[in-house]
Amino acid sequence: QVQLVESGGGLVQAGGSLRLSCAASGRTFSIYGMGWFRQAPGKEREFVAAIRRSGVPTTYYVDFVKGRFTISRDNTKNTVNLQMNSLKPEDTAVYYCAASNAGYSDPRNYNYWGQGTQVTVSS
Repeated sequence: QVQLVESGGGLVQAGGSLRLSCAASGRTFSIYGMGWFRQAPGKEREFVAAIRRSGVPTTYYVDFVKGRFTISRDNTKNTVNLQMNSLKPEDTAVYYCAASNAGYSDPRNYNYWGQGTQVTVSS
């Protein structure tokens, strides 16, 4: 099993920045990819960004965050971060960290989830 704990959410004004962190524990050696998803009220959960856990830190971003969000990893601490800049009110959601044992860019591969952290962007 893999346990994931997110931190760093909060309230920020439009145009501001937030940095989310996700700490992984347990069978971290089995993780191939780590990613961030988000779910806004009344909407389905959507894929945001992902990164390979080992080797070349290849990343994947959905179009609506490209150029604004940056995902990174620190394998010495078993953490993955999501730096979010130029935030917009439509970025308001609960953000979830997730881990995959197979692949990183296909959201269907993610089978471990954190509890989520709220991000609210005011206009």
